[in-house]
Amino acid sequence: MQADTLKITVLGSGTSTGVPVIGCHCAVCTSNHPYNQRTRCSALLSYGKYNILIDTSTDLRQQALRENICHIEAVFYTHCHADHVHGIDDLRSFNPRSKIPIPLYGSEQTLTTVRNSFSYIFNQSEPLSYIPHLELHPIHQAVELFGLKIVPIPMRHGQMETFGYRCGPVAYLTDCNAIPQNSLEMLQGLELLILDGLRFSPHNTHFNIPQAIEMAQQINAKQTLLTHLSHEVNHCVHDQELPSGINLAHDGQQCSFHLELTK
Repeated sequence: MQADTLKITVLGSGTSTGVPVIGCHCAVCTSNHPYNQRTRCSALLSYGKYNILIDTSTDLRQQALRENICHIEAVFYTHCHADHVHGIDDLRSFNPRSKIPIPLYGSEQTLTTVRNSFSYIFNQSEPLSYIPHLELHPIHQAVELFGLKIVPIPMRHGQMETFGYRCGPVAYLTDCNAIPQNSLEMLQGLELLILDGLRFSPHNTHFNIPQAIEMAQQINAKQTLLTHLSHEVNHCVHDQELPSGINLAHDGQQCSFHLELTK
């Protein structure tokens, strides 16, 4: 075993529209506070010399420039919705540095949809243009990558199954409104839980904030951050109203943890 530090960066904390929402003039969308400026939901795991991306959000280019991300070793997809996938073309900027295809991991269903939606990437035996060089790797269980064990956590997002991911003391669970008991058993002893908490009013495919608080208290991580936030959520007002140990995530937020890597 080798000790290292695992850093997770909240690249985007916003819902599918981003915040501000186009054409909206509400208090959050017109706010100048940086924590109310939310790009689409995604995260970055960094340890040693490796960067692992969770989802290729619509705003990947902007996020990578903001956080000075110069290389990506792998991508793990939570599901195939547009706001979590449609930045995939920006992965081509990382290929010249790696010299090898970037592996994409996710459920069979997710990667099948990705392949079909972006056939220009995957269906050319001899690419004729500047496209991402990627490889699809369907997963059903834990993957060990560069010494880090990454565990898929099955969840429900309405009628769709999505994956959250656990890496050591950290779990990232976006786009869900139910977590099966078997998955809850995989979430014991967390230091950090990043959890879907869309808004205060009910939604049929996302935890709203009261539901997210209830789930966070059940999982009982040392710290919980709510993500995938809509413009109903005002960081300046609502963050201080949450229970102890639960906060709203914001773009660019970073947390670091001691980690034991297998070699």
